[in-house]
Amino acid sequence: MKLKYLSIYILTAFVLLITFLGIKFLHTKPVSKEISGMVMGYQNNQLYIQDENNVIHTFSGCKPEEEIINVLVKYNANSKDCLSLKTIRNNDIPIEYDDNGIFSVYYKLAYEKLKSLSIEEKIGQLLLARYPNDPEDIMDKYKVAGFVFYEKDFQDKTKKNVQDMMKNLQTKANIPLLTAVDEEGGKIVRVSSNKNLVSSPFLSPSALYQQGGFNLIKEDTINKSKILKELGLNVNLAPVVDVSTSKNDYIYERTLQEDTAKVAEYAKTILSASQNTGMSYVLKHFPGYGSATDTHYSAAMSDISYEDLKNVHLPPFIEGINNKAEAILVSHIIVNSVDEDNPASLSYNVHNLLKDDLNFTGVTISDDLAMGATSAIENAPVKALLAGNDMLIVTDIKESFENIKEGLANNNLNEKLIDKLAFKVLAWKYYKGLMYEYEK
Repeated sequence: MKLKYLSIYILTAFVLLITFLGIKFLHTKPVSKEISGMVMGYQNNQLYIQDENNVIHTFSGCKPEEEIINVLVKYNANSKDCLSLKTIRNNDIPIEYDDNGIFSVYYKLAYEKLKSLSIEEKIGQLLLARYPNDPEDIMDKYKVAGFVFYEKDFQDKTKKNVQDMMKNLQTKANIPLLTAVDEEGGKIVRVSSNKNLVSSPFLSPSALYQQGGFNLIKEDTINKSKILKELGLNVNLAPVVDVSTSKNDYIYERTLQEDTAKVAEYAKTILSASQNTGMSYVLKHFPGYGSATDTHYSAAMSDISYEDLKNVHLPPFIEGINNKAEAILVSHIIVNSVDEDNPASLSYNVHNLLKDDLNFTGVTISDDLAMGATSAIENAPVKALLAGNDMLIVTDIKESFENIKEGLANNNLNEKLIDKLAFKVLAWKYYKGLMYEYEK
């Protein structure tokens, strides 16, 4: 009898032990979840991912491969430990659009938006137009991607005047606008030429460096970004990262006036300091001005060897690309060692160098096609798009728009190309947060 009870006790104890272990196992078993997003960085065994809602998540472990940008993370919901990591692509967008680039986490949103646009709206997204006297009429007719503002557009205005101007433009735009300015500092100051907006003009890159090195350049970038953002601007067509150490060079006064290594550090400093300020900075003038003459008035040539181009003038752009450069402006200089027949802005070879060799996946922007170096070239807007630009800075908006439409009509341009370029511009706008902030 006692043996019988002992057996029951042992069996009961065994069942209780198994139950206890089972419950403990259930409580300790990792609950896995998944999230997709863009890799923002990896540091101290921490992986930083930004999802499509701009929320940044942190996970331990799972170091990504160097070139991976868009990933799917499987992780322990309790500990946020990364369990697995794999590269993903947006399966619902055309494969030729998916370059796994800097804006790729927003490609799905950009593609959905693209599908809702008319061909006129798509063409408009390729034009960054000089601010006209009749902006509302221009926006209504040509649906431009945004405007470039010059000194006259800020003259005698108060801070509120400028803010109201920008707010009115965004309110009336069907698609949120890029609002751009050349605020380099020194010789080129558009906003800070007006004491109502900035107490004194921003200093040139060389003056900043001489007075306080890269620390002062960082402070200046943060301050400048804050001021421009508060006015309603969101793109600065700077910094100038051309390498020039000769006072005889046309571009010298606008540069850092230092060697390649320091100019590369300058590019990195500007881009790092401007992160999360709401301002995008555009590296210029690719592939490097060198000793070329002023393209505002006529054609300009550079006889620099390809070896010197690679070793002296490209590194600042490479450093910028490695530090999340969103956009690069391509000059009108004819660089003989790359393409002796075409300005850089209209050259397949130059754009292939930028996109294929340097792996740039941001937005390429042509310098203003109204400048003397390109103004007399027939069908320059069409040629600029075929060469590889994603956006064109234009002064004659109507002529540029009609030239592109005519290019489509006579089959010099393919609508698939227009779609792909507009898609990239829209992805940039999503990346910048414009489509959330201003979209109706």
